[in-house]
Amino acid sequence: MQSHAAHALGLRGPPPALPGRRRARPWRRPATAVRAAVAPQRETDPRKRVVITGLGLVSVFGSEVDGFYDRLLAGESGVRTIDRFDPGSFPTRFAGQIRGFSSEGYIDAKNDRRMDDCIRYCIVSGRKALESAGLDRGSDAHGKIDLGRAGVLVGTGMGGLSVFSNGVQNLIEKGYRKISPFFIPYAISNMGSALLATDVGFMGPNYSISTACATSNYCFYAAANHIRRGEADVIVAGGTEAAIIPIGLGGFVACRALSQRNDDPETASRPWDKERDGFVMGEGAGVLVMESLEHAIKRDAPIIAEYLGGAVNCDAYHMTDPRSDGLGVSSCIAKSLEDAGVAPEEVNYINAHATSTLAGDLAEVRAIKQVFKNLSETKINSTKSMIGHCLGAAGGLEAIATIKSITNGWVHPTINQFNSEPEVDFDTVANEKKQHEVNVAISNSFGFGGHNSVVVFTPFKP
Repeated sequence: MQSHAAHALGLRGPPPALPGRRRARPWRRPATAVRAAVAPQRETDPRKRVVITGLGLVSVFGSEVDGFYDRLLAGESGVRTIDRFDPGSFPTRFAGQIRGFSSEGYIDAKNDRRMDDCIRYCIVSGRKALESAGLDRGSDAHGKIDLGRAGVLVGTGMGGLSVFSNGVQNLIEKGYRKISPFFIPYAISNMGSALLATDVGFMGPNYSISTACATSNYCFYAAANHIRRGEADVIVAGGTEAAIIPIGLGGFVACRALSQRNDDPETASRPWDKERDGFVMGEGAGVLVMESLEHAIKRDAPIIAEYLGGAVNCDAYHMTDPRSDGLGVSSCIAKSLEDAGVAPEEVNYINAHATSTLAGDLAEVRAIKQVFKNLSETKINSTKSMIGHCLGAAGGLEAIATIKSITNGWVHPTINQFNSEPEVDFDTVANEKKQHEVNVAISNSFGFGGHNSVVVFTPFKP
């Protein structure tokens, strides 16, 4: 039973009747309380505030976070003709392909030869993120944390695609005896998280989420909620992808989703431009170390930014196409702001999903305009214009770009902006970086199946 003291503290419900007394009239909530708008409230409990203490990536611009963001700020395109295999028979022959990747110092040579790139990218980016957070294996801080409360949630949209493709080819050409014993372990989507955890001894929540191109944001959202519920102190979260192989390229060609601008690959990814003709494949991994503020303070961690909240939902509309009215996306953005305790007018930077597809770009624009009524002071850009669409890893790499914009004070350009759609009447940071003090930023990621995800970041303030 609720006490009078609890009622005096403002807890919900009518006060209980005192012994021997009868209530003169039914209790009703005051009309003014019903009508009053509730102002957004950010989380204040340090056990539930989630901060970012580490960043790690593998990208077409290398595996160092600062170098990656410097090349984004420079407006450089990482898209080139594919040389990993002969793409000559494909109508699309270019991608944001990673070249010169090395896992030296992170994966032993024997295992490195067996692994799918999807797993290699996951382990290297995860270990680099933990290094930047001061938590890598062998560090003093690593030795002091409760490993049972440290987790890994790194997802992938496609999984170990090259291992799977090679296994099928061996089965058809040589028989089942020539299938590698590592075929199943290195093809399944959870193995990146599992092997990273094995490497660093993290025994807390561990799984992978696979929601196509929304994967990374789903992992951030899930990781933060584990921390908020008190189930973990620290989680490595993000996405990894390595689909630039013949079957991956051929599959997206069959979907008629890719640009065919083979004569000028560097300008092929052109979000919001009238002449866009499809997205450009990319690959890599992007992960964050997410930690409760209480835990980060106790170990004197380097706090980079704060995760305020997020949301996930589904269009429930079409297998690959977004709703043209943007309803699923707009409601996801609104729910993310509610979860973050943020009013729409506080947001002044949006890292858009903006893939360079005909329908997707405008559906997102319409959704953004439904939530944000005044975009005059807001910068909205597309990382994919330079690195391509990294599928399940896209949200991870874009979260890092978003966080770097917060700490750097500059937002990177959206390149290849030649002739914008009329509906694009906001600042896309066209072709040149801009100085911008970010107050609150959101990063959007949407995937085949109608999966929508939005995460919210802000500068950390104690």
